[in-house]
Parts: sequence; C-alpha cells; structure tokens
Amino acid sequence: MTGAPLAPRRARLWHLPRLAGILWAFTRATPWLPRVRTRSADLRALACVVWRGWVRVIADERGPAGFIARDGGHIHALYVHPRARGRGFGRALLDEAKTREARLELRVVQANAPARGFYAAQGFAEAGFGAGADNDENLPDVRMVWPARRRETPA
Repeated sequence: MTGAPLAPRRARLWHLPRLAGILWAFTRATPWLPRVRTRSADLRALACVVWRGWVRVIADERGPAGFIARDGGHIHALYVHPRARGRGFGRALLDEAKTREARLELRVVQANAPARGFYAAQGFAEAGFGAGADNDENLPDVRMVWPARRRETPA
C-alpha cells in the first residue's frame, strides 16, 4: 500500500468499530501494557470523546487508519493502525492539531520508546516525568509539550 493519507476529518459515531480496532491493534499487541478496561468500556470511552467532538480520524484506501483524541491543546490519544504505520498518518494528525493550537501537550508511557521518539521527531520536548497517576494504566510516564521551548542565546 502506497496511498498517502487523506486529510483528517471529524470522527462520527459510525466510526467506532474501526476506531476501536485501531486502539486494540496496539493495546492487545503490547505485552507490557496492562489491560485496564474491558472492550465495552473502551467503546463507551471512545463514544464519549467522539460525541464531544474531540476525535479526528484519518483514512487510507481501506478506511480509517488512525485517530487523535484531543481536547484543545491536550492530546489524550493518538493511534495508527499497524498497516498504516510509517506512512505519515500520525504526522498528519499532529500537523493538523498544530495548525489549530499554539501549544500541545500529552503524556506517553516511559516504556513506549517508539512513541517518545516519534513525538520528539515532531518537535515535542520532554517536560517532566510522572509516576503514572495521570494515565489509565498507572505506569510511569513522560509529559511532552510542543512547541519545545527554545533556549535563548545571549546577545
């Protein structure tokens, strides 16, 4: 598959099965990630954020391939289906968010080195570490922000 991502658009409730599939493709395939919700609880949580208008979905020729859940400048989730990884879908979702907000922040589990590297490559900087109180899995996390603060150089 070589198709470029389509422009992100607002997710609708009829996208729920595909959004859940994208989420579960990651959570069910990540051995270090504890399962803290049932599938029905995941669906209810997704329905809530879709209904609030927080979710943007991006598609390829096979349908929804990734999504971002964002409340203003706070990113709650960004997932890309395994079939679409490395093709610019995550970057396209973040790029759109960057055009809508002057500042973005998120938390990523410390053990998720690929995600941390991805966000760093997109201009996010690590801004603090937590013990897990701010994520559902209760795992140590990193707060990342965009734009990264630039150090001022003396004149």
